[in-house]
Amino acid sequence: MSIVENRKARHEYFIEERYEAGLVLQGWEVKAIRSGHVQLAESYIVIRDGEIWVIGMHISPLPNASTHIVPDSTRTRKLLLKAEEISKLIGRVEQRGYTLVPLNLHFSRGRIKMDIGLGKGKKQHDKRDTARDRDWKREQERWLKHDTRRRD
Repeated sequence: MSIVENRKARHEYFIEERYEAGLVLQGWEVKAIRSGHVQLAESYIVIRDGEIWVIGMHISPLPNASTHIVPDSTRTRKLLLKAEEISKLIGRVEQRGYTLVPLNLHFSRGRIKMDIGLGKGKKQHDKRDTARDRDWKREQERWLKHDTRRRD
């Protein structure tokens, strides 16, 4: 069950591989995510000291959050992956010029997980081609829908 989707990611990058990662979250963050107070639009993933971190993911604290903590809505959060996956991702990002992109947040067996994509950035002409193809498919569907109505 998806919580939030990063729609910008598919527009900006060719996603070649997907990985599911856990997140290190605080209690108030889990409650806020469950109620849908999260945004992935401006977030990105970096690799530091052999660990993977997501930066810029905005989680708005609930008004009834705990009073003894000061919530930081855009703090850097650690992603949890297996060691072999991390080493493979580090190699691909550093040597081949790939980028790690957060794709979505979802529930998996009661836990909050993040899908991250290994992708290459699109050039401007690639984005135009994708938009043109999407519009053409939409137009074809419209024609087919309209054509089947006339036959009845």
